[in-house]
Amino acid sequence: MSADGTGSTAGAARPAPARRALAIRHVGSEDLGLAAPVLAEHGLDVTYWDAGVDPTADLAPASAGGISDDVDLLVVLGGPIGVGQTDLYPYLGGEISAVRRRLALGRPVLGVCLGAQVIATAIGGGVEPGAPEIGWGPVSLSLAGREGLLAPIDGLPVLHWHGDRVLLPEPNGTAPAPEVLASSPTTPVQAFAVGAGLGLQFHIEADPALIERWLIANVGELTGNGIDPRTIREDTARLGEELVPAGQRVISDWLESVGL
Repeated sequence: MSADGTGSTAGAARPAPARRALAIRHVGSEDLGLAAPVLAEHGLDVTYWDAGVDPTADLAPASAGGISDDVDLLVVLGGPIGVGQTDLYPYLGGEISAVRRRLALGRPVLGVCLGAQVIATAIGGGVEPGAPEIGWGPVSLSLAGREGLLAPIDGLPVLHWHGDRVLLPEPNGTAPAPEVLASSPTTPVQAFAVGAGLGLQFHIEADPALIERWLIANVGELTGNGIDPRTIREDTARLGEELVPAGQRVISDWLESVGL
C-alpha cells in the first residue's frame, strides 16, 4: 500500500493522533484527484490500497488483521471493471464485504462510480447495463440533493464515465433506506446516500488538469462508443474549472456531516 498524506503540529504540544483514510484504487488514472486536498484539510492521512497489487487480507475484518474496518474513512474509487465481475476480479468481493461491514458499524464510506456500485451491492442492490454516459452533462437533483449535500453542484454539468447503472434495494424496515440525491434521463440513480455512506456515479473528484490521463486510459471505451476525445478535452477546458470548487465543497460538507 502507498501512503499519501500530510500532518502538522503546533508549538511543543503533542500532536493529536492523525485520522486515517483508506482509498481503494482500481486504476492509476482514477485516484482521489481533487478530493485529496479536501481530505487533508479535514486532517485525514491517506493510504491507497491498489486493487490487484496489495493483499486482499487488508480488506478482511479487523479481527483477522484487516485495516479497512478501523480507518476513519473508506473511499472506493472508480475503474473500468464491473461490480458483478467478482469471478474475474476476486478482490471485488473483499471490497463489497468491507463496505458492508463499515456501513453496518455506521462508519463513513464514500464511493465514486464503481465505488458507488460497490456500496449499492453491499446494501443488497446491484447494477444493470445502461446506456453509456461518457463526457460532460447535467444531473437532476432530488429535493434532498438540492437542499442538502449536492446543492453546490446544482445546475452545473459534471463528468460522467460509466455504462452500468445502480439498482438500489427496496426498503426492508430493518436497514437504513437509501435516498436518491440525483438522476439523469438514462440513469435514475446518479447519487444516493445511505447511513454513513455516499455514492456518486459521476466524477466530481476528477482534476480537469489531468483529463489526458483519463482519455489515454479509456481509449478503447471511447473508440468503442464512437466518442471523439477532443470533445471531452474541449468540454473539460470549458466546464471543468467551475466544477472544481463546487465539487470540493460537496466532499467537504459530506465529511462534516459524518463527523470528519
